[in-house]
Parts: sequence; C-alpha cells; structure tokens
Amino acid sequence: MIAAIKPAGSNTRGLLAYLYGPGRQDEHLDPHIVAGFAMLGMPDPGRDESATLTELARYLDEPVRLRNGEFGRKVTDHVWHCPVRAAPEDRYLSDVEWGEIAQRVVEAAGIAPPGDDLACRWIAVRHADDHIHILATTVREDGRRPKLHDSGIRVGDACREIEKDYGLRQLKKGDRTAGRRPTQGEMHKAERKGWEQTSRQWLEDSVRAAIPHARDAEELLAYLEAQGVAVKSRRGPSGDLLGYAIGRPDDLNKAGEQIFHPGGKIAPDLSLPKLKARLESASPEEHPTARRARPDTPWQQAVDALDTLHADLAPTDGDGGTELQAAQAHIAALGELLEATAQTAPTTLSAELRASAREFTRAQRSKIRAEDRVAHAMRSAARDIVHTATGPDGSALAALLAALVWATVIAKRWHEAMGHAQQTEAAAQAQRHLQAAADKAATPVLADLKARSPREERRRVLAHDVRAAVPGHADRILAEDAWPALATLLADAEALGHEPHQLIKEAAAQRELDTALDYG
Repeated sequence: MIAAIKPAGSNTRGLLAYLYGPGRQDEHLDPHIVAGFAMLGMPDPGRDESATLTELARYLDEPVRLRNGEFGRKVTDHVWHCPVRAAPEDRYLSDVEWGEIAQRVVEAAGIAPPGDDLACRWIAVRHADDHIHILATTVREDGRRPKLHDSGIRVGDACREIEKDYGLRQLKKGDRTAGRRPTQGEMHKAERKGWEQTSRQWLEDSVRAAIPHARDAEELLAYLEAQGVAVKSRRGPSGDLLGYAIGRPDDLNKAGEQIFHPGGKIAPDLSLPKLKARLESASPEEHPTARRARPDTPWQQAVDALDTLHADLAPTDGDGGTELQAAQAHIAALGELLEATAQTAPTTLSAELRASAREFTRAQRSKIRAEDRVAHAMRSAARDIVHTATGPDGSALAALLAALVWATVIAKRWHEAMGHAQQTEAAAQAQRHLQAAADKAATPVLADLKARSPREERRRVLAHDVRAAVPGHADRILAEDAWPALATLLADAEALGHEPHQLIKEAAAQRELDTALDYG
C-alpha cells in the first residue's frame, strides 16, 4: 500500500472538483466519502443530490476562515492531499475497510491524532476500487497548525502495519532515498504517446547508460546530447557547470516548448554534485609496474576488481563510518559495471542484463554517503568495457557474469545487514535477472569444458586436490554435473604453472561454497 503525500495546496474546492469529477480519462466511478472527521451531517455530493462541492469545501475550510479573520492574513497552504493506493494484486477492500485505513493514515500523519477532538477537518473520498484520496485542511479547531514534520515517514510506517493487518502485499520499508514514482499525468502522457516509459524513467535510463562513457560531468552532458537527449546547463560567470536539466525528445508543454527535468528530480543520485563526485573522483597514480601487471582485457580487469568485493563489503567493528561509505561506493560502482556489461553483451543476453542493471539502481544508493574515490578499479573497468571495440569471448563473458552474480549476492547481504529493506530486495531482483543471463552464457562454455575433460586417472588426482583443499564440500562438488568442466579448468591452470590445490583454497576464501555457483 502506497500513501503519497502531495505538496500543500490552497484550493479546497478545486481539489474536490477533481475528486468528484470524471477524471482525466473518465476513470472516476461513484465518488463518495468513506470516512471523515465528523460523518454525521457531512455534506457528500456523491450520496446527496442536494449537497454541493462548494458547501463541502466551506464545511472543511471553516477553521481556516476563522484563523484568517483572527490573524488578519490568509493561510495559503492549508490543503493536505494524500492518495492511498492498494497494490494491483491486493484483494477488494470495502468502504468500511478503506474508512478504517484512512483513519489510521490521518492519525499517523498528525492530521487527526487519536482522541484529539480539536484536530483538523478531513475526508476520505473513494472513486475507484483500488484507492482513496484523503483531503484535510491544516488548521485545527483551536486555530493552531498541526505538527506534520516527518509525516511521510510515519504514514509509511502505518502503511506497513496496515498491510499486515489487512493481508495485503507487504512492501519494504524505505529510507527516503528512493526515486519519485511516476505520476498519473506522466503515465497517461506516456500511454498517449505510445511510450513504454514515462519521460523521467526514460531520462534516468539514459543518464545511467551514459555514466560509464564519461570521465567528468562535461563529457556526460556531451554524450547525452550526442544520443539525442535535450540538454540545458546552468553555468557561473567563469563558465563552470553549476547545474543541468535534460529533456526527452518530443516531450513538450502546451506551448510547444521542450520540458526539462533537473537531474536531482530524475533520481536522487543523479544531481550534479553527486554525479561529479562519482565521475571526477581522482584515481590514485598507478605505478608503472602495476600498469604492466594489469590484466590484458577489461573483462578480466572487471573480474579482478569484483574478486575483492567480499573484503570491501566486510562487516565493520564500531560505527565503521569510513568503511560503510567505502562499501556504499563499491555498490554504486557495481551498478555502473552492470550497466556497462549490459551495453556490450550479445543481444541474446541484453534483455536480462538490462533488467538486472535497472533493478540494481535502487541498491546503488542509501542514507550512507558513498566515498567514491575508493571504487576507482571497478569504475575504470566499466569505462574500459564500453570503450572496447570488440565484445568478450564466451568464456570471458561467462566468467564476468558469474563474478557479477556473486557480487550482487554480496551487495544484497550487505544491505540486509544494514537494515536496507528496499535495497536488499532490489539487489535480489537484479541477481535473479543476472543469474538467468549467466546460466545462458555458461551453457556453451560448460559444454566445451566437459568435452575436453581430462581422463579418469587425471580426474582422480584432481579430485584428491579438491578433498584436500575443501574437505567439507568435496563430496558435493565431485557429485555435481559441472565437475568434469571444473576438472578441465584445474588441468588447464596446472598446465600454466598453477597449483590446483591452492587455486581451490583461494576460491573458497573468496566465495562461500555453500552458495557458490557451479561455474566461475
């Protein structure tokens, strides 16, 4: 259940006209009051033909008019509006149930605290099966204004309890870092134009797709413009970039002018200051020896960066402020790596990978401020991937996707440990899409490895290495269908001078074998 408190208004009669009217697409059916501050004697134009919207508005506005007369100045922001919507899969709720829900919402918000006979006047109007609108006038009967600070948090908490009590779909508790949901107007406009996404959703995807291609904010805006996005920048006298807004092609207002959306209104982490921190965070100078030792391909570079993620997201002692900020930065960079991989993967995998990257965006931000400078290795790998002329071969892609699946598992567990419910769910959803792509990518690779599996005598020696390295997991590993493929990998590594026993121990140290994949 979602309760979305709208910005305060000043026209009670105007809002009532919308609630009792036909709607923008004639979607309003049988509008009527299901609850209110004093139902006895309440004029309801939906149930009483003699009642008028003007009469109802005057009834609700009475304390406002009295305060205006007493103080000699007009209250201009007195209309409180909160639509409350059930999930599409929720059961039908009766008028009585919606009335009870409305009462709990206004109590939680501070509009009408329990037992307060001098609270604000309010009504709940129902004009559809799946939602109600609560309208309140925010001047109490004693002339004071209600205390509504943090009302959104309290109402959200109340909705989570309502979901439990009424057997409705239970949403995850938020931390006020989620993006804005599409409005009815945005969704209607997208439907009218035949767009699959609203403009803000489309612009968010466009910016996130551009991030791996840019080293700073200027490059980001230039890339967006080259992709056909309308860009408007705000600059200081020196020419420095101070802000930006972007627009979708053919998204015009009534005057035929381009509609622009500031980055921070598209998503909280896409404001200019936050983008600058991510894009322009200085990477440490790389020693020439380190450059020579760097993997030859960006795919291997990415796998190497992901292999340390379990340590980067390890639990901390004490408050761990610096460590938590570093962990959040690595998770944000992981999202960029997912986006880069989705852009360059074969078309047979792109749908699942793009879905994974889109789901993971909610996991990329939390109340913890990211210390972006520490995640340069993963971010550098993402940039190298999108700037590589050719895509990865099958085995390189399978290895990267396997590492990414494990990385999303680690991110999910970190968010879960931090109590980030929405981010935990987002990482879990991303993992499911990513797992589907990884399974598909691994199929031909595993088939090739199995076809080249060492002879039985050699496999027995390698099985001994497995038992010595991970005795608690050896029986399961050796019984799996993927064991012949793993034996091939170990034999190939040994031919290159590596010790199979040591490789297995290192892999076990990096990943929990109880939940590790059959490959990677």
